[in-house]
Amino acid sequence: MEKQAVKKKIDSVVNKRLEIISLLKAGISIHIISWYCRCHISTVYRWNKRELATDVSRCGRPPVYNQEIQLSLIGFYCQSRPLQECGRWSVRMAAGFLKANPERLGYSIPKSTIHRILQKHNLKPHRSKYFLHISDPDFFPKMEHIISLYSKPPKNLFCFDESPGIQVLQRLVPDMRTEETKIRLEEFEYIRNGTIDLFACFEVATGRVFSECHACHDTEKLVGFMEKHFLTIPKNESIHYILDNLNTHCSYQVCILVAKHSHVKCPSEKKLDTMEKRRTWLTGTEKRIVFHFTPFHGSWLNMVEIWFGIMSGKCLKESFSSPEDMHENINAFVNLWNTFMAHPFNWQYTGNGLHEKAVTRFIGNLKLPDSMKMDLRVLTKQMHLIKNLFCQYHNKISEKCWNDFREIFRLKVTDFRKKIDQEPGAVRKMRARIALEELEFIIFKEIKLREEVAA
Repeated sequence: MEKQAVKKKIDSVVNKRLEIISLLKAGISIHIISWYCRCHISTVYRWNKRELATDVSRCGRPPVYNQEIQLSLIGFYCQSRPLQECGRWSVRMAAGFLKANPERLGYSIPKSTIHRILQKHNLKPHRSKYFLHISDPDFFPKMEHIISLYSKPPKNLFCFDESPGIQVLQRLVPDMRTEETKIRLEEFEYIRNGTIDLFACFEVATGRVFSECHACHDTEKLVGFMEKHFLTIPKNESIHYILDNLNTHCSYQVCILVAKHSHVKCPSEKKLDTMEKRRTWLTGTEKRIVFHFTPFHGSWLNMVEIWFGIMSGKCLKESFSSPEDMHENINAFVNLWNTFMAHPFNWQYTGNGLHEKAVTRFIGNLKLPDSMKMDLRVLTKQMHLIKNLFCQYHNKISEKCWNDFREIFRLKVTDFRKKIDQEPGAVRKMRARIALEELEFIIFKEIKLREEVAA
């Protein structure tokens, strides 16, 4: 806040100086400018001579830590670790280490100076947050399909998911409210009374929720829940579900249930012997019940996740003496939601900008010193993803971004081959080699075509 106030003050001073200079150039009298700008006449004379809004450089003591020293400190603090392969520096730890080992940088720097240099460059390497790589090669076609369902929802469109492992926590002391703090005080210590799993179907058109609580989320519990929900819809109407790629969601038992309520014959287990085959059959539109699977690592595209967040904030942050107690409270909240709070969510996300972000993030990973520590399975999926983006969504990504990728890919292609050769698994090695060859062919083929056109 203090920095913002200083910046605001500096901006106002510069703006006033620019105003004075503009009025002087327009031929306005100095006395009138002094009155209009509410400043002393000597100020107008001074800026009439300078004709610049910035301050003149002033003499002073040279900085103790020049730009070169600051950059070397930033490199040490942000790019090295206190332990061999883990840990992060704190300001106090880094100051103590440099004091004990001045040969590391050639000097020691006090804690306050390290803090000031990091603040000056707006660096916060101690902070971190989770993120999830887009690793599904077909992420973007699947994302577009889910978004199209939200923009033009069919009748009876539901978003289904589980919220597993909800901890049943019992606080040892009831919450308190005080006049001094004006907030609720929650006891920190608690007893764990087990966990529960919540199944929920969110109706996109109305926002109403159909839910059940169970001790686990195995296939048997899922099949029972889905059958109960099927029976809430008239038999002559089709049903559409958006859900993620959990193994139980595409089990053979689910296929049998869907076939039963769709009044079609379920293929034999031999014909649906893999999850991919079962997932393909469940997404078929020739049935009454149609599943729409989100991309892998794309469960955030499921609207029911928004409702889970609302329910968690309004219901689960309390004290519960048993799983049954939590069941009752969750059911009471669902009834309250459906009666007074249910409403359709206004989905506005279109995915614009995510295509280029996926490429730039992969470029950033490849620029890291330890980039080849990436798991080969993830690397294989990333190469397939980039290939598909290049072929299907080339225009959604800037030419500068593609040029950056070509450059880093040229530098890293030899490292890719070495990493693939070191893989002990024959199947993973074969898949990775195919992915690399396909991406290499597309990238270098386009470069060759460009060179021929230029020639």
